[in-house]
Amino acid sequence: QVQLVESGGGLVQAGGSLRLSCAASGRTYSSYTMGWFRQAPGKEREFVAAVRGNGGNTYYADSVKCRFTISRDNAQNTVYLQMNSLKPEDTAVYYCSASSKYLSGRTDDYHYWGQGTQVTVSS
Repeated sequence: QVQLVESGGGLVQAGGSLRLSCAASGRTYSSYTMGWFRQAPGKEREFVAAVRGNGGNTYYADSVKCRFTISRDNAQNTVYLQMNSLKPEDTAVYYCSASSKYLSGRTDDYHYWGQGTQVTVSS
């Protein structure tokens, strides 16, 4: 069992940066692939980025590649999403999630979810 709590969302102007954090609890946290997803109003939840348990491998959606960076600190049980060069189309609720699948981008492969944090990018 893994519990996830996101933080760090907010309002930022286009071109700005935000860093999201996800605090995880659970004895097997470091064995999970951790992912970030987002959901904009009226749209389906979509994959953003994932990082393997040891932090050595990452996977990004094309829409955020070269702008966002996912990382994890297993000693602190925390996953981060550094978001740079933000665009209005990045506006969404961002969710942290955990999966037993290797670097999956599929929503159905993630079994644990946080409550989400709102990111709003103004133009």
